[in-house]
Amino acid sequence: MKYRVRFAPSPTGALHIGGVRTALYNYLLAKQTGGDFILRIEDTDQTRFVPGAEDYIIEALSWCGLMPDEGVGFGGSHAPYRQSDRKEIYFQYAKQLIDSGHAYYAFDTAEALQAQRELLEAQKLTFKYDATVRDQLDNSLNMTAATLEQKLQQNEPYTIRLKVPKDETILVQDLIRGEVHFNSNELDDKVLLKVGGMPTYHLANIVDDYLMKVTHVIRGEEWLPSTAHHVLLYRFLGWEAAMPTFSHLPLILKPDGKGKLSKRDGAKFGFPVFPLSWTGETPEDSFIGFREFGFLPEAVVNFFSFFGLESRDRARNFFHRRTNRGIFYRENQ
Repeated sequence: MKYRVRFAPSPTGALHIGGVRTALYNYLLAKQTGGDFILRIEDTDQTRFVPGAEDYIIEALSWCGLMPDEGVGFGGSHAPYRQSDRKEIYFQYAKQLIDSGHAYYAFDTAEALQAQRELLEAQKLTFKYDATVRDQLDNSLNMTAATLEQKLQQNEPYTIRLKVPKDETILVQDLIRGEVHFNSNELDDKVLLKVGGMPTYHLANIVDDYLMKVTHVIRGEEWLPSTAHHVLLYRFLGWEAAMPTFSHLPLILKPDGKGKLSKRDGAKFGFPVFPLSWTGETPEDSFIGFREFGFLPEAVVNFFSFFGLESRDRARNFFHRRTNRGIFYRENQ
């Protein structure tokens, strides 16, 4: 089996070093095994799209020497690699899930959902669109075929939601964390297709990974809770045998270990958190990068390769070291 991995960032701003670390681990696995490293741009959330971010991602990977074998800007046999260019592909799979009874149309307005949320909050409960409430809401599970057809003919806005089964234990095999178990009753019915037809991450990444023959998914641990939904999607689409192997990387923490390293921590602690400088709309949203700070790309990649293996103290010492040995650091002055 040829290993195929992908780095799939969203163009919502500068590429955080956590993203670079994820790209690096994917790249290293591909190169170690003679596999393929794919760059896919996941821009399904158009409300958060930031002009220039896609070019920044490509330049940052190039500076680090992490050159994709295929993807946006690099070509390949599974193009297009930008999800907004693949919009028409996703609907057929969402419709397949509806036809098989694993998804449904939801016509709930934002106002109706907010009213339901407030109603439950008044009872000190948390609203979650799931099996406990979906039978009371405005979706195709609660209407006749004639009513549904009329709504669709009238182009009434809808989303398509995953129908999560009740009382099931969902097992995720993770190369880093071992067996992870999820109770399906704790999961919500994720939106798969948004109003207007743009897919969410949950549907798009499953479809794309399958069609692009991805064998291993290496990503940050913030995606671990959603992996139960992804396992269900592989099963419901009949792709369980082709499901990739998952590895969820730990977060990169602040030097004091208290919380995730954020983009503003660079100014606070005195080191960059982006590979390249980024100019935002305001000075507060503009940050210096490792390149402009004076680090060589080889040193940066070497440092990132040990994230998760090096101790916090050793990482802190590296960041604050001011050596004149060019292999590690090049003074700007």
